[in-house]
Amino acid sequence: MTKAKTKDRWSDHYTRRARKEHYPARSVYKLKELQAKYRLIRKGVRVLDLGCAPGAWLLYAAARVGERGYVAGIDRKPLHIAVPAHAKVFNGDIFAFEDRLKKDVGRGFHVVLSDLAPDTTGSRHVDAFRSQALCEAALAIAQQVLLPGGAFVCKIFQGTDFQDFRRQVAGGYQSCRLFKPRSSRKASREIYVVGLGKKQEEACPDTVSGRP
Repeated sequence: MTKAKTKDRWSDHYTRRARKEHYPARSVYKLKELQAKYRLIRKGVRVLDLGCAPGAWLLYAAARVGERGYVAGIDRKPLHIAVPAHAKVFNGDIFAFEDRLKKDVGRGFHVVLSDLAPDTTGSRHVDAFRSQALCEAALAIAQQVLLPGGAFVCKIFQGTDFQDFRRQVAGGYQSCRLFKPRSSRKASREIYVVGLGKKQEEACPDTVSGRP
């Protein structure tokens, strides 16, 4: 099968709509559905987009936050689109978030988004395992950079350990929801885990009392 035929095979009305509305990927409609359901992104907030290439989620988030907001994106791949002045893209691997990347990206985010997906192998077990590893890395980053009360959205391929990850999110947020966008492909095992209202971290008793 030629590349052109393969591309056409995955094309649908969401793909055509994305081209018409100048988004680089159909995945933007998944975020739009999430936004309609949970009102995640508001004017003036700070958003971190993990795995931001090819840039559809980043563009949509930047439009939602407006010029007084800020959107940061992280990806190993470069973006081949122009981004607005209140958005910035960092080249890096979320599995190596410490040191330079962590310092560059900063903290104080109201929303952390992750549409990360592994390089698929065709094996559901392997793909789900790799997806969960990405999700756990994304959750760890959210724990470091997300403000109390903030929201975390993460795509995961459902596998045998899916419920473990769901419990991890539920433990750190006031509410944990599952959402399957209508714009997800019918054959896809992806689902979005949504953590709403990040819990305030409890201070160490010695810190509260002032003892070293």
